[in-house]
Parts: sequence; C-alpha cells; structure tokens
Amino acid sequence: MSDEIEIDTDDLARRMEGAMHSLKHEFGTLRTGRASATMVEPIMVDAYGSLTPINQVGTINVPEPRMVTINVWDKGMISKVEKAIRESGLGINPQTNGPIIMLPIPELNEERRRELTKVAAQYAEHARVAVRNVRRDGMDQIKKAKTNGMSEDDVKFWEAEVEDLTKKHISLVDKALEEKQAEIMQV
Repeated sequence: MSDEIEIDTDDLARRMEGAMHSLKHEFGTLRTGRASATMVEPIMVDAYGSLTPINQVGTINVPEPRMVTINVWDKGMISKVEKAIRESGLGINPQTNGPIIMLPIPELNEERRRELTKVAAQYAEHARVAVRNVRRDGMDQIKKAKTNGMSEDDVKFWEAEVEDLTKKHISLVDKALEEKQAEIMQV
C-alpha cells in the first residue's frame, strides 16, 4: 500500500514554470532603451464607458528599435488613447499622425536605469516567493503522505526531488534577473 503513494512533481514543476512565465511577462513591461509592444500592454483606455486594454482599441507595432506605433481603429478614441499613454507612467510623450499614435522611446538616464533594475529585482523576488510557496505545498504533500504510511526512504527521496526542482527554478529566476538588469543598464 505504501508503494502507491506518489507526489505529483509534474504539477509542482508546472506551477513553478508559471511563476517564471509571470516573471518574464513582468520583465517585458519594464521599459528598457528598446521599443517593445509588451511595454504598452498594461495600459488601459477609457473606451465606451469601460476600461479596455490598449491592444483592443488599435494595432500595436514596433517599426523600428526606438519607436512603438498604435494604429487606433476608431478615430474618436485617439485623444483617449493619448491620455491613457500620458497617464501610464511610462514617461513617453505620444505624437499623433492621423489615426496613428507614435511613441518615440527616449534614451534612459542613469538614475532611471538604476530605478528600473530595482523594480526588476522586486519582480524577481516575487517570483522566488512564488516558487518557494510551491515548494512548501510539495513538502506539505510529503508530510501528509508520511502520516499515511510513506516510508522514510520515500520521504527523503521526494523531499530531495522537491528541493532540486526549487533550486533549479530559483536559479532560473536569478539568471533571468541578471540578464534583465544587464539589458536595462546597457547604454
């Protein structure tokens, strides 16, 4: 009977991967010196009486490394989209050319780069905490299995598996943070 008790490490790994995916998405919203469509994704526009994601009022393009364009579908929405961009805290001043709003990405100064590396570090810490929470859930499963008759050897085996998974994902978070901070500090 105790041979049948197993810990679902695939589920734990999937949940840790989810933390990594979330971290990569958050890193994508950080403005570096280069343009990217993900940096405007969090912006919500007051469209037709409700807050709507910016990508649902126009097409977002990156025609060159330092420019994001938004082709607004409804001409009546252009001023609302501009207002949402100005109030987003991105520090970008939109320029309108017909139905197209251009967002020239300015160079980041040293102080702003340092602030962004701190924000990236906070995002990474949130990801580490999420990975550790999954680890705790795995250890709780092992404790329950132990009370249900799992052998000491199996307990040690599964604890080692969960620890290895945790170490692997924490190191992935650290590596992603290192790369993002290098990208932000690159002039």
